[in-house]
Amino acid sequence: MSKGTIYMIPTTLGGESTLDIVPEEVRQITIGLRTFIVEDIKSARRFLRKLDRAFPIDESTFHVLNKKTDRGSLHRFIDTAVQGGEIGVMSEAGCPGVADPGAEIVSLAHQLGLRVHPFVGPSSILLTLMGSGFSGQNFSFHGYLPKDRRDRVKALKEFEHDTRKTKATHLFMDTPFRNVHVLEDMLNELADNTQICVASNITLPDASIRTMSVKDWRDNTYDIGKRPTMFAIGTNQ
Repeated sequence: MSKGTIYMIPTTLGGESTLDIVPEEVRQITIGLRTFIVEDIKSARRFLRKLDRAFPIDESTFHVLNKKTDRGSLHRFIDTAVQGGEIGVMSEAGCPGVADPGAEIVSLAHQLGLRVHPFVGPSSILLTLMGSGFSGQNFSFHGYLPKDRRDRVKALKEFEHDTRKTKATHLFMDTPFRNVHVLEDMLNELADNTQICVASNITLPDASIRTMSVKDWRDNTYDIGKRPTMFAIGTNQ
């Protein structure tokens, strides 16, 4: 029996339109699938209906993969592919498998000799890097910053120090309700000439990607609000 395929399906980073974010080939293959591994069922169903208003939700199977999922269930989740079928993996992160539990499915798929097919789609990490003006040759993504302010400031200063030493770019994020605290910490604790990129609501009509020095950020009032945001510390020299 031939082994099946695991498709890594990109989703939108917000907004209602998929036309300028999801390629037509990706849309066609996705709406042809009936088994999915998803981080959140409601948002997965909503995304599928954006791709095709007539998508047969009730005829489809959804397996939930998040922090609470029993990892002993993963073999059962991909049984359709083991039997020669096709499965789609979707996450809340835009591109599944990047800073996302979907990586566990991919790892298991490789162990079982399944075909893994990642599709092109929006990654907030790469889009921020592309729009920052910072080095795309040497960069790191650190995920969420520590919740404790002392640890958060320590991490930010470590990024700043490494950027000065190596010219590497450091990308990170936090939950929307802590965005303002992250920005305040950078403006209060980092050097005036340190370069910061703030990228909010990427791919949405009101997207904003701005790179300035700490001093310029202080001099230009900016309401970051609770919008999904990526941050980067880097150098444009």
